[in-house]
Amino acid sequence: MTAAKRTMRRLPTGIPGLDRAIGGIPEGRAMLVTGDAGAGKTVLALQFARECAMSGLRTVYLSTEEDAGDLRVQATSFFWDLRPLETDGRLGFLEFSELRAQETAASVGIGLENRKARMTELVEHLKEGTRVLVLDSLSTHTANLDHQEFRDQFDLMLTKLRARDITAMIVFDSATSKRFNQAALYHAYGAIWLQRRENPFTGQRERVMDIVKIRGTKTPIQLLPYEITRTGLELGVASPPGAGTASAGP
Repeated sequence: MTAAKRTMRRLPTGIPGLDRAIGGIPEGRAMLVTGDAGAGKTVLALQFARECAMSGLRTVYLSTEEDAGDLRVQATSFFWDLRPLETDGRLGFLEFSELRAQETAASVGIGLENRKARMTELVEHLKEGTRVLVLDSLSTHTANLDHQEFRDQFDLMLTKLRARDITAMIVFDSATSKRFNQAALYHAYGAIWLQRRENPFTGQRERVMDIVKIRGTKTPIQLLPYEITRTGLELGVASPPGAGTASAGP
């Protein structure tokens, strides 16, 4: 098992500083990305999706909150032209509103317990040949779940993804992460927490990244400062000693 982990292929995130820190995202595994509004979760997710598609991996960006047009506009603001990737099928956007319309007839008259199965049904809508899934975000599918139901549904979804050897980046908002933190961290292969905080040395607001865990990976314990620039998310220099340490979780 140790040897397998050492030789596991990793996918570039599209962020050179992050790839140097963690070696990339383990292929065929699920990575959580969580953080407050404005921390850059969608920027990171789009950047990863673009990088995977540019590498020739068929990538699906499943959005449950923003429509595809808004995501394309956001990509354009970073000078990312996604049109060639969409045209040749390497990148596809899938909106939850489209899935909901497809399921409306089937959902009429069924009970709440059946409707809770949507978390796993998201995976079943992925076409054969999909290599990478970016799910932004799962938070819209957790409102009616208790902790055991979340654990069961989340574990089943990850099992389905693993069976198809799909690498997944799953975005949570901070509220969902606080509710289901322990279960999500237990089942996911890795987790990244994007934070906005006041730098204790400069008194200035800054964004920092906490690599909470990645199995089989020596992760940095210090918080990693980053910026959202004209060309996307970029890591800066490491925080000064004492500026912060990796937390137990989001």
